[in-house]
Amino acid sequence: MQRWIVRGVIGLVALLLLVQLIPYGHDHSNPAVVVEPAWDSPQTRELAVRACFDCHSNETKTYWFSGIAPFSWLIQHDIDEGRRRLNFSNWTGNSRGSREAAETIQRGEMPPIQYTLVHPEARLSDAEKTALEQGLQATLQGG
Repeated sequence: MQRWIVRGVIGLVALLLLVQLIPYGHDHSNPAVVVEPAWDSPQTRELAVRACFDCHSNETKTYWFSGIAPFSWLIQHDIDEGRRRLNFSNWTGNSRGSREAAETIQRGEMPPIQYTLVHPEARLSDAEKTALEQGLQATLQGG
């Protein structure tokens, strides 16, 4: 029995090393910031930076675990999907994501739990959530 456990551990380690060769999720370059929305206040932007910018802007910060598969795959997927839905660094003013931004915060869907577990600074108090919701609504209505 002990032999099978050792073989299983060795196999798992070998598999984890092999998946590092898969290139997806290793490139953490940020595209240039094109244009941001005309924020209604510095507070709204600060709250958005804390809770949203890592996935919804071209100003993503990377961490030591960002290059380790399978974490890198999950992180890259979230960034790609977040930028596709709403990108504060490539602001068009009329994206579908902009209409839903405040609503997703209100429903408690953003920032997602897996993000706030690793980034405690993104956990917003109820008052901060309300301020961000209202600020995003005012910002997004302004175009």
